[in-house]
Amino acid sequence: MKKTLPPGLPGLTERISDSEFQLNINRRTFLGRAAYGLGGMALACLLDPKLVGAAPAPAAPERWPGIIHPPHFPVRAKRVIHLCMAGGPSHLESFDFKPELKRINGQPFPESFTKGQQLAQLQNMVLKARGPFVDFNKHGQSGQEVSALFPYIANIADDICIVRSMHTEQINHDPAHAFMNAGSIIKGRPSMGSWLLYGIGAETDELPGFVVLNSAGKSGLQPVSARQWSSGFLPSKFQGILFQSKGDAVHYVGNPEGVCQSTQRQVIEEIKRLNGMLEEERIDPEIQTRISQYELAFRMQTSVPELTDFSNEPQHILDLYGVKHPGDGTFASNCLLARRLAERGVRFIQLYHRAWDHHGEIEKDMPMAAKDVDQASAALVSDLKQRGMLRDTLIMWGGEFGRTPMGQGTGRDHHINAFSVWLAGGGVKGGLTYGQTDELGYRYVDDAEKMHVHDLHATMLYLCGIDHKRLTYRFQGRDFRLTDVFGEVAQGIVACRYRTYRSYVTHYLVATLRKKSLVRSCLGFENTSSGVPSSVTRPPSKKTTRSATSRANCISCVTTIMVIPSSTSARMTFRTSSRNSGSSALVGSSKSITSGCMARARAIATRCCCPPES
Repeated sequence: MKKTLPPGLPGLTERISDSEFQLNINRRTFLGRAAYGLGGMALACLLDPKLVGAAPAPAAPERWPGIIHPPHFPVRAKRVIHLCMAGGPSHLESFDFKPELKRINGQPFPESFTKGQQLAQLQNMVLKARGPFVDFNKHGQSGQEVSALFPYIANIADDICIVRSMHTEQINHDPAHAFMNAGSIIKGRPSMGSWLLYGIGAETDELPGFVVLNSAGKSGLQPVSARQWSSGFLPSKFQGILFQSKGDAVHYVGNPEGVCQSTQRQVIEEIKRLNGMLEEERIDPEIQTRISQYELAFRMQTSVPELTDFSNEPQHILDLYGVKHPGDGTFASNCLLARRLAERGVRFIQLYHRAWDHHGEIEKDMPMAAKDVDQASAALVSDLKQRGMLRDTLIMWGGEFGRTPMGQGTGRDHHINAFSVWLAGGGVKGGLTYGQTDELGYRYVDDAEKMHVHDLHATMLYLCGIDHKRLTYRFQGRDFRLTDVFGEVAQGIVACRYRTYRSYVTHYLVATLRKKSLVRSCLGFENTSSGVPSSVTRPPSKKTTRSATSRANCISCVTTIMVIPSSTSARMTFRTSSRNSGSSALVGSSKSITSGCMARARAIATRCCCPPES
């Protein structure tokens, strides 16, 4: 092939082969691009020398700390255990006794209750009242009414708060589960466990922060879909992880034959490096999730076998839960596993027991379902209490809806206007019955103690230190939250954080001063932050008692306790002032009420007034 040389060299020609010509073209391209590349590298060196160095290996992802820093409210509950009775247990045979319903058993149900109301499978049918088939008794010092189907839960009546005024919006199982878990029936919404994990993270690197366990009874089974523990539009690292109730909790948790731990570690490191390179090229939170999940899976190869090894559990603990064969997939075994998960820092633990869909044969099937869960549910509360964990563990027990006070053959239909749940620990008042229903158990009483599902979610987040209105995630141009645009915290079930301190200090100082009749302006509380429940504030007493000694030494002794809330602990400041001198003295400030602080309070009271009797 004949090619002409560039102009300026007339008459000169040179024969060049096609292969040589293509090679020249490639060389020219290489040299041209190399020039640009070298110039780019030089510029990069001037701007940041690290840009031309070897890319560092991606760092191991740190534990997700949550987005709530600091907590919006004092943290009462560090973890949540949700005991979900899938299918909808009847509140009329569990925690809400209705004598009037029992009296009219078999009679036509009053139309005034049901006219215009939504029914599931009883539409256009003759509605007849179905009274409870089981007796109720009062239990504990609180006198809470619990049915005879739950004798073990009755024994912890003073530790639980029974909410009778629960109500929901969805009358069929799957959407009702979705509403109870995510506050919405729209697919793709995060569950409450995912919201909690997103908000405050977990306390463990060795296990998932959100774990789900399943068990089933002998009848009344309802399927539960995986979307109930989905993370929805939140990053997938916040979704619940389903552990198997029988056999290995996690499939393939061990290394295959011939693969040692060091080899597995090398594979993980190489996958992490490749994912890190991909993460540099595009913005995708799922890449970081993939990196963290590989790391978590590697650590779970050690943590999960230790978690599910019940050999170190003493026999009396197994007997307490009613566990006959650990890891046998029963609700009792899952409750024991839930306690072990809570001990290891898992934030949200959800136990489903599918046995409560009693459209028929309720008198035969409900006692069996109750027997499956009664002992283990009570044992979980008692076990956590004896380990000192109940105070910061919130336990929620209940279904997705209730059951109608009208009969459906030999059973009861779905009911959304009233059902019962109970809560324990985590800052909840024990021995309290909250809310009520009408005389037939058909509808909640519309008063200050009614509780919607959104209110339950708002209260749960509040006890975990989160303002439900401020826990949001922006998606498709809108700030979403678990409670949507609804929800009110049920302050009536929240235990006073400072009750123990208040009663101790009040008892000591009042008793000391009364010995000399020196109390003129008695103890009061000053609320110094909106984080303190309104129940903390107490008006000062108007009782005035004066002795000759007190009149001689000073006009009065005014003692005030100022409660200053913190996200982690309570600080108390004691001041005692003498009105005749207008001065005040700092008695003490500490994170807990100590004997030393009490001694100093006693000394100040002595100086301001007169020596108290020994």
